[in-house]
Amino acid sequence: MKQAQALDILKMGHNVYLTGSAGSGKTFLLNQYIKYLKAKGVEVGITASTGIAATHMNGMTIHSWAGFGIQDDVSAVDWQKFAKKRYLAERLTTTKVLIIDEVSMLHAFQLDLVDKICRMFRDQPDRPFGGLQVILCGDFFQLPPVSTGGQTASFIHTAQIWQNMNLKICYLDEQHRHTDSRLVSVLNDIRGNRVSDETIRHLESRRSGSDADTDDLTKLYTHNVDVSAINERRLQRLPGETLRYTMRQSGNKKIAATLIKNCLAPEVLCLKIGAIVMFVKNNFDQGYVNGTLGEVIDFNEDNFPIVQTRSGRQIVAAPLSWIIEEQDKTKAEIVQIPLRLAWAITVHKSQGMSLDAAEMDLSQSFAKGMGYVALSRVCSLDGIHLKGFNQMALMVDEDISRLDEELLLLSQSVELELNAFSPDEKKLRQQQYLASIAPSEPPKKRQKKSAGSTYRETKALVLKHHSIEEIAHRRGMVKSTVLNHLEKLAATDPDLDIEYLKPAAERFARIEQAFAETGGLKLSPVRELLGDDFSYDELRLARLFLGRG
Repeated sequence: MKQAQALDILKMGHNVYLTGSAGSGKTFLLNQYIKYLKAKGVEVGITASTGIAATHMNGMTIHSWAGFGIQDDVSAVDWQKFAKKRYLAERLTTTKVLIIDEVSMLHAFQLDLVDKICRMFRDQPDRPFGGLQVILCGDFFQLPPVSTGGQTASFIHTAQIWQNMNLKICYLDEQHRHTDSRLVSVLNDIRGNRVSDETIRHLESRRSGSDADTDDLTKLYTHNVDVSAINERRLQRLPGETLRYTMRQSGNKKIAATLIKNCLAPEVLCLKIGAIVMFVKNNFDQGYVNGTLGEVIDFNEDNFPIVQTRSGRQIVAAPLSWIIEEQDKTKAEIVQIPLRLAWAITVHKSQGMSLDAAEMDLSQSFAKGMGYVALSRVCSLDGIHLKGFNQMALMVDEDISRLDEELLLLSQSVELELNAFSPDEKKLRQQQYLASIAPSEPPKKRQKKSAGSTYRETKALVLKHHSIEEIAHRRGMVKSTVLNHLEKLAATDPDLDIEYLKPAAERFARIEQAFAETGGLKLSPVRELLGDDFSYDELRLARLFLGRG
């Protein structure tokens, strides 16, 4: 199916599974549909299974959008808490179209969970996703989601809701990323389980020589142990001082241990200027997501690393919290700089990336589909530098191959159905669907908010004595961004009443004493002195009141 045909189907309001090989233009098509909807004033939920995929469409993770975060399931107590989330109710009731990209990384049970949450808040609980148009986008030849929390890792086509949402399959068959016909041939051979002698010859021609030839290339490996060894070796080669950041934990030790196990940030992070790093947590307000790559170019006054991303943006990587809450109470928390070394990354973590060139070692591939994922990250065969590959690297899951054949046939049937409509009939159906979801008034052109206007919005909520948590929810921010605003507002308006936000007298006294003993305004020494009972956010807040009289 061509992109224009798939776009026609989307505009008719059908629930769609949009698929195709790597580089077939799936995300490009989604962006076209999003642009069309926004021009008509339609509210769109733009999401993806991972942060790095969400940035391709200026969206958020489906976990954040649906409000379930890192949870694997929602208990009866959680449902009660969900019902009280006004910001979530507003988001889900105003949204007309939900898009989820990179669904290969989404668990089947998570798709069922999103369905339940949408039904809970919307006025059509008897319909899939409460009556939303839902577009799922992905490729089942990618690696399956990582198994967590005792849940079996399974693609979303095994979800209960998959069978009940009347999906139209749109299988894109054009190639837009890989302009090299040799690489397209290799990928198609692997994808079709028909690896030939010619496929092997193409791959053998890309075996790399000495390490020096690929020193500056991103390195893809199949095992974490190899990735860690390479990253540690490259860090040791850098000149200069090493700064160590030790993860802090508080609360229930057993729950904290689970957080630590599932956290991508290491318990001890060692950095130097010049280190190649990857962010491991989403923070859209600060301009990074899980998977953003960059280089440490300096450290600020608090000894936090300053990272320059590949797009040229400079970001201070301040510590962030990973929290598990129950009944609005924090059960466990870990705090760490949200980075890990990234000269080398695992094949699994590379999903969703596009690279001009990469070194890869597929000689220890242990899962079907690993070779396909790694090779399809690169735009041309000349950009691939292979240290080796095994038989497993050339295999894909037979069940997925059979499913892919079924999806292709279903897509062809949808294409025939579409071709049966005259151009006028297609246009009429699209207009009818648009009329059912678009506002009656044409959308006004939005003025781009200036930095001053966003601070004023925060200030207005401060004047109403909203808590930091309430401001974060209302503004769609994380707490650290609200604190950034408060610091700016306090500096420019010393008379602004923020006294209601001041930490309790006993805790503030301890924090004030700690700042006096450390002889400055840096957070790290104060946190070191006070320990885990005081979060970085609380220290930043208390610092606002030092010297205010």
